[in-house]
Amino acid sequence: MSAAARWAAVVLVLAVAGVVALWPRSPDPVDQGAIPTRTELTVDLDAARAQAALRPCPQGAPDARGPEVLRGVTVTCLADGRPVDVASTVTGRAVVNFWATWCVPCQEELKVLDAYAREPGAVAVVAVLVESKEADGLELLAKLGVRLPSVVDPPDAVRKAVRAQRTLPMSYVVGADGVLTQVTDPITFTSVEQVREVVG
Repeated sequence: MSAAARWAAVVLVLAVAGVVALWPRSPDPVDQGAIPTRTELTVDLDAARAQAALRPCPQGAPDARGPEVLRGVTVTCLADGRPVDVASTVTGRAVVNFWATWCVPCQEELKVLDAYAREPGAVAVVAVLVESKEADGLELLAKLGVRLPSVVDPPDAVRKAVRAQRTLPMSYVVGADGVLTQVTDPITFTSVEQVREVVG
């Protein structure tokens, strides 16, 4: 190959390299899909809510304000994603149950509480999801077949308001006077009969 041919080949390679370097590129599809958009998150939660089919969060009468310690504590209703004053969900006698998706005993207790809540004459039962993501909670409730009215509380404001220990599961009975009493016997409900005995 002559010197002129070699130089021509070198120039051609450099020209191709320059074109490749300057050619506009589309965004990396992996990077583009790494962070879901707000719309995607909304659609996913809507689908998870539909799958879970939870009963609506109870709302007391306009003049019923619920336990004083819970007034003004805002949480998100898992059934529809709307903010709700948690005191308005327990305006009469009720059971408040704290749980998390990683808590194995919580799963069995939720099924017991759901079975109790379906009985005629049962008091309201409200499940409060803590230390867990909303989507994960909805997915687990759907898997368990639990339809309890439920709220999610990322800042843990409800437990702080009632000065609850961080042990899970944890349940409280709300009396007719609005006073919350921690359930210590049993520590975890394992039967509907236990719930009936504690609620009275």
